[in-house]
Amino acid sequence: MKNRPILAITMGDPCGIGAEIAVKALSEKSMYEEARPLIIGDKERIRQSLAFVDIPLKINVVTTPDDAVYEHGTLDVLHMEVPGVSELGYGKVNALAGEAAVTYIFKSIDLAKERQVDAVVTGPINKESMHMAGHHYPGHTEIFAQRTDTKDYAMMLSAEGYFVIHVSTHCSLREACDRAKKERVKKVIQLAYELVTVNDMPNKNIGIAGLNPHSGENGAFGTEEVDEIIPAMEESRQEIPGIQLIGPVPPDSLFVKAKRNDYRVMAVMYHDQGHIPMKIINFDEGVNVTLGLPIIRTSVDHGTAFGKAGKGTASAKSLHAAIALGIEMALNKFYKKEV
Repeated sequence: MKNRPILAITMGDPCGIGAEIAVKALSEKSMYEEARPLIIGDKERIRQSLAFVDIPLKINVVTTPDDAVYEHGTLDVLHMEVPGVSELGYGKVNALAGEAAVTYIFKSIDLAKERQVDAVVTGPINKESMHMAGHHYPGHTEIFAQRTDTKDYAMMLSAEGYFVIHVSTHCSLREACDRAKKERVKKVIQLAYELVTVNDMPNKNIGIAGLNPHSGENGAFGTEEVDEIIPAMEESRQEIPGIQLIGPVPPDSLFVKAKRNDYRVMAVMYHDQGHIPMKIINFDEGVNVTLGLPIIRTSVDHGTAFGKAGKGTASAKSLHAAIALGIEMALNKFYKKEV
């Protein structure tokens, strides 16, 4: 029990479902058998969530992770005072909510960098609210990268034993084509290799997606495969002995080959190339991970669900999965060792 990793769970946007799903997930005893969860957020918002989901848990307000009890039946909450949060309504874009969400994230990152917590699990945020508050990040991934001074990072989605790592994410499709460059593809391949080796996955093959239809068909439908992706794969094979790369696989066949177990880890070239099939595989239990950081970060793979906020009907399945993966990564110490 002493070896249970400490997980900082951010509450997310106070106007969304983050507090509710945190309460629901941590109402289960199994969460405390493998981890020591600590909510980073607003104590009153957590109290409100307990009332409308009708779960009888105690709240233990702490100022440091050392003050927490980490026992089932008690929610340890590291309260971050952002005046006015508890008075906010649910289901609306709000600058104050955006400020609060970023405050929780910053605190969790600082605790992880100081090794006071072993991993961070993030609740959903609303990008418009965050931008209204003056924090102009594309999303969680970029916040974590900037806050940890990380240059080479990538978003990964995980669901049902499939892992997809993205060359680009939050940009236009036109810009995504421009970002599929050899050096960036090589960095994503390196992150994929670290994933399969550190976690000692039984299937160490890595599938590399093409960018164009039919992977360009030797330049007939685009030259990115010939000019950028194939050279990235060839150089990676030379620089990383034993790496097992398959591709570039035509995008429409990438997941077909994954389903027949040719590989389980895939590098994709842009956001929707990975997100659409992964959400079809399992929309409710997907997990978002930022690779390449000096700390561990997993997340729910859904938004704030404003339409459900405050009603007690939100599902905590994705948070369950994010916590489980956070525990596994923490036990494997799966992060860049320099801070």
